[in-house]
Amino acid sequence: MPRVKRGTKRRAKRKKILDRASGYFLTKSKLHRSAKEAVDRALKFAYSGRKQRKRQFRSLWIVRIGAAAKLSGLSYSQFIHGLKNSGVELDRKILADIAVKDPEAFKSLAEQAKGAIQGAA
Repeated sequence: MPRVKRGTKRRAKRKKILDRASGYFLTKSKLHRSAKEAVDRALKFAYSGRKQRKRQFRSLWIVRIGAAAKLSGLSYSQFIHGLKNSGVELDRKILADIAVKDPEAFKSLAEQAKGAIQGAA
């Protein structure tokens, strides 16, 4: 069996880890073992962070919609329920954007939701 020294492959693999760890504190950016642990941990946080970002944005949209709905005399849940009853199929991202940028349009949506709630009752 031929002898394998792995010179370039090993160096490339270590260089990739150390490049990812550049800017880390003390030995975490200089020593391979410490850098590997730090990079693995960072990648784990990055993965979970991508999932958390979606949750955080949804909760931000809900807060914005709820605040704008309060100004129209509705709670968040009443507003969403009224929109579903009236057949408006806008997602929370768009509703939050309308609430911030176009309060008049949001007021008309709130009136539509109120009408749908009173019509169903």
